[in-house]
Amino acid sequence: MTKDNQGLLWGLLGVTLFAATLPMTKLAVGTTAAPQLSPWFVTFGRAAAAGVLSILYLLFVHSGGALKVPTKNDWGLVAFTAAGVVVGFPLFLALALRYVPSMHGAVVTGQLPLATAVVAAIWFKQRPAVGFWICALLGSFLVLGFMILRAGGISLGAANIFLLLAMMSAALGYIGGARLTPKLGAEQVICWVLVLSLPLTLPVTLLNMPASWATIAASSWMGFIYVSLISMWIGFFAWYRGLAMGGAVRVSQVQLVQPFLSLLFAIPLLGEQLDMITLFFALGVIATVYVGKKMPVDQGVKP
Repeated sequence: MTKDNQGLLWGLLGVTLFAATLPMTKLAVGTTAAPQLSPWFVTFGRAAAAGVLSILYLLFVHSGGALKVPTKNDWGLVAFTAAGVVVGFPLFLALALRYVPSMHGAVVTGQLPLATAVVAAIWFKQRPAVGFWICALLGSFLVLGFMILRAGGISLGAANIFLLLAMMSAALGYIGGARLTPKLGAEQVICWVLVLSLPLTLPVTLLNMPASWATIAASSWMGFIYVSLISMWIGFFAWYRGLAMGGAVRVSQVQLVQPFLSLLFAIPLLGEQLDMITLFFALGVIATVYVGKKMPVDQGVKP
């Protein structure tokens, strides 16, 4: 199997693990009518829990003589990656999902594959064909149309703005991590990102602890455990490895299956109904990403 195909398989595994993030986050935070865990607690708590696990993992790796410590020039990129995937994406996502169903969030963030590819193309000086950019623009208009339709007018609403900010945060964090992976390895990249974040994530977590643990539903804690262990930690082991092995522009497009998986996971986990409007726009977004994936790319500088 070629290295590129291995990268695609690792990317697909990461995407499958990430796909349940939206419904699990929705379970964790609840709704405005029936709130559960604070979005701030979910955001920083999941990173703090994963950060503690990362310390244990790095100590284990160190005991085997395989620890790779970021150089002085790497720490800025580690911090940049943390801002995107540790703080930006989970916080904006948790804030948005207090107001909209996870299926809505899945459609809006369905543009993440193209957003990641655009950032990668700029960062790594890759030159996709004109058709790729046409697909990116068309997909963006589909997402914009969906948001306006759901809002009942041209006002996008706070939830959709939060979702767009979450999407851009994730794209930037993904590419930052992909840049570090060849040097540090996928597992150690996310571990160093999480450990560097602990001086922020741990205090904020403690400040936003639930006032009464007894009032929090078991399903909310289940969602929190998933986003802490899988979404914030293990999923990145596969995802960063895939981006680095197969090229960030190409492998990022594997995320085209993520909205579908998120929609499917939301049905049993949250009891949400898949209406035809949501399905239509989800298929439209996925189609633009799929066609964009087929466009030729000048590889430029691979991460």
